Amino acid sequence: MTIQTPQRPASDLVAANGRVPVRTILATIGLVLATVALLWVLIEVRQVLTWIVVAAFFAVALTPLVDRVQRRLVHRRSLATLLVFLVVLLALAGLVAAFAVPLAKEGTQLAGQAPQLVEDARSGRGPIGGLLDRTNALQYVQQHQAQIRSFASGLTTPAAGVLRGVATGVAGTLTIFVLAYLMVLEAPKIVDSTLALLPAERQHRVRRVGADCARSITGYISGNLLISIICGVLTYAALKIAGVPFAGLISLFVAIADLIPLVGATLGAIVAVVAAFVHSVPAGIAIVIFFVVYQQLENHLLQPLILSRTVDLNPLTVLVAILVAVELAGILGALLAIPIAGMAQVVLRDLWDNRRGRPKAEPTVGEQERPVDAAAAAPERVAG
Repeated sequence: MTIQTPQRPASDLVAANGRVPVRTILATIGLVLATVALLWVLIEVRQVLTWIVVAAFFAVALTPLVDRVQRRLVHRRSLATLLVFLVVLLALAGLVAAFAVPLAKEGTQLAGQAPQLVEDARSGRGPIGGLLDRTNALQYVQQHQAQIRSFASGLTTPAAGVLRGVATGVAGTLTIFVLAYLMVLEAPKIVDSTLALLPAERQHRVRRVGADCARSITGYISGNLLISIICGVLTYAALKIAGVPFAGLISLFVAIADLIPLVGATLGAIVAVVAAFVHSVPAGIAIVIFFVVYQQLENHLLQPLILSRTVDLNPLTVLVAILVAVELAGILGALLAIPIAGMAQVVLRDLWDNRRGRPKAEPTVGEQERPVDAAAAAPERVAG
């Protein structure tokens, strides 16, 4: 009769022998190498991942519009997606055409006037030269002409890098457009196949939370774009009335900068005010007054009216989210900080409501969690 001794756990064997099994060592090394490889791949494809994230945000913003077109006008998903993207493309082309003519005109004027402006600045003539003379900066410029000339010539040398950046930007724009189109087209299949992996009782909850997150993203993107367009148009009108040159270029910069939460409007205002003061002191004062009034209008009317119903975040959360996002992803992080914070708020609120924040179906008391009615009836029975 053979007696089988029970097998001891691996931890006991390690403790007894004082050695770690070779299999555990190899598995640990493999996990470390796999983690390093994954991080390396993410770093190498970070630009593509950025395009995917941006495309996903635009796809989420356009999906409700495509769904509405599919329900009311056409019943085929592909045709509805094509119509919506054609309308968006035509709208973007119209905006580019509306800005392209004045931008090309003013850019040509700026290029033609640049040598004369530089010469006037060096000689103390014109608005720039007068400003440099009043601020004693002209003397510094005259004393350091060689260094300034060397720095300016250095700026023109990396032409290949500039062209490469332009080509990358064009390729990125086309890639984002195609990715967003495919994401919107395949959205129902992606959602259904993802929800099919979850239990049936959780599918409705996940779908509801996803709809709330999508509504938050859509509201923020559309609202922020609308506010930036309003800011650019009003800035252009104010600069033209004040007679500030290159109003189209400045207002376009202000509109793009206004997309950045909190600090974007101030950054654009500083550039516009400096350009106005270079033109003339009355124009500078007028532009300062315009931006003070507009900031109050945007902060107390436009943003609450457009964003309050879609992204309900307090200012402290917005500031913390933007600071963290800028540190992690730069300008792109600043643009995506508020919608990501809104999504996080939706998810956390749902978790709280479904785990701890929701009231019990029946109030209980004591460590045994006895029902309140039973606890109240027990003393009455004892007294009877």
